[in-house]
Amino acid sequence: MKKILTTLLLLLMCHTMFGQTPPKTKWFEDARFGLFIHFGPYSVLADGEWVMNTKPIKGKDYMRLQDLFNPQAFDAKEWVSIAKQAGMKYITFTSRHHDSFSNWDTKQSDWNIMNTPYGKDLLRQLADECHKQDMKLLLYYSTLDWMRSDYQYETGRTGQNAGRTEASNWDSYINFMKAQLTELLTNYGPIAGIWFDGHWDQTDDKNRTDPTTHVDWRYPEIYELIQSLQPECLIANNHHLPPFPGEDYQIFERDVPGENTAGHSGQEISRLPLETCQTINGSWGFRITDDRFKSTTELIHLLVRTAGTGANLLLNVGPMPNGKIQPECIERLSQIGEWMNTYGKTIYETQMGPVAPQEWGAVTKKGKVYYIHLLNPETTSVDLELKNIKSVKWLNESMSANQVKWKTDKKTGKTTFTFTGGMDKVDSILEVTVK
Repeated sequence: MKKILTTLLLLLMCHTMFGQTPPKTKWFEDARFGLFIHFGPYSVLADGEWVMNTKPIKGKDYMRLQDLFNPQAFDAKEWVSIAKQAGMKYITFTSRHHDSFSNWDTKQSDWNIMNTPYGKDLLRQLADECHKQDMKLLLYYSTLDWMRSDYQYETGRTGQNAGRTEASNWDSYINFMKAQLTELLTNYGPIAGIWFDGHWDQTDDKNRTDPTTHVDWRYPEIYELIQSLQPECLIANNHHLPPFPGEDYQIFERDVPGENTAGHSGQEISRLPLETCQTINGSWGFRITDDRFKSTTELIHLLVRTAGTGANLLLNVGPMPNGKIQPECIERLSQIGEWMNTYGKTIYETQMGPVAPQEWGAVTKKGKVYYIHLLNPETTSVDLELKNIKSVKWLNESMSANQVKWKTDKKTGKTTFTFTGGMDKVDSILEVTVK
């Protein structure tokens, strides 16, 4: 008994000295950079992941893709290695998109990867490789469905031309989703998160700002199911609204938090961890005519500005139907990885600085160290609410000849940094340490 009491006392002392156990979201907030992968039979048509809805294509015709989807060049090791070399810490993969096709060996539907000429479980291979390479794996899961008749398509804003005529059965559809989620969280080892999408299909508001829906999504029981199967699994929902109870981080689509240029991210910013998802070109799924590839500099700026809001960047690729990631994407990811090898410490494990991203750049923070990212090479001075400065130095080797001066206004607490000389063409980074 004395030994037990001594052990309990030591545990209590450790708890008091070192604080509580870190929240399950800590790894996510530290990661700051992940890879989004949109892949499915829509890749065969090479016109984006929404092609069934945009053409539109009736369900019975779309299902012909089951005989055509054959990603023989898919290599899970290659996918995960590309992400790791880019400096990414997690992968979010489309287990099932709006077309209802399942990229795993599901027993809940015949419309799945096992019934294609490929005939192998994509998710199994990817999950095994992620676990092998110590890469966190999250699963995108569509809550809306353009194929199934039990989904309440009658009130949906999309999928109206899929040719469904049977009456829907919402209880049946909810049970279907729960059965699939049970498979995903039982048969593939640790899953770091479930990324839901499709809530907005059952709203009247095209801008997706009204929380009223035509259906009861029954999130409490779905979220409880996830937590009962894998307590460390994070839950996020791309509903473009403030987070619902049970969700672990907030998603912003195509915009850094606080911006809304794409029209999907006008919601209030919560105190939960944040994530921005964005494409390398214009499409999420493979589109053969989409050559609007953002430059590596643009993507690094997006990563920096996203981190400057305290958020993660989930950067998307849409592999070709053979399973290969487009070379233009690989090139940019490799170049980002080279930059991260040198400057990753200014991104990983950082928090938002004293100001939101500005026209000149952004600020990230780690303890008493602030990283001022000057993304606009025309910048000559910056004012920030920083005082008690201990040291200031450039992180860029190319900036050694650029003198930086600073002066703190004792009344306002603002420090003015001024620069002379040429700036780095990608990102001039000042490391500022305070006392």
